[in-house]
Amino acid sequence: MTSPLPDHYRQAPFAEDCAPRRILRLFSGKWTTMILHTLHLLGGTARPGKLQRSIPDLSKKMMTQTLRDLESQGLIRRNVRQIMPPHVDYSLTELGQTFVEPVELLYHWAIRNADALDRLARHEASTSE
Repeated sequence: MTSPLPDHYRQAPFAEDCAPRRILRLFSGKWTTMILHTLHLLGGTARPGKLQRSIPDLSKKMMTQTLRDLESQGLIRRNVRQIMPPHVDYSLTELGQTFVEPVELLYHWAIRNADALDRLARHEASTSE
């Protein structure tokens, strides 16, 4: 089981630069977890076309933007192979491999609790009408 949080993390509101807020910012991108999850499923490395085909509704523009963000955050690495024509692929960094572990836990939780998520979506839709 996980250890209790240090006292300074149990206080609310959390400081702007605290670890919980920083991690939530990483999760805030719509496509972030899907790209990381897909890279994980594809063995940790994939070319952009394969990534885009693997994620329905992901536009090339959003994929490129998200990949750049993930690269700047150190979660993925862009590899350019100098062959003709050049090949680009993206792979999980060591940090990305550890980050994808809780993402996978959330995805598995979502699958196991799909009925509850459906009820939440129906409730949300009925309250917004």
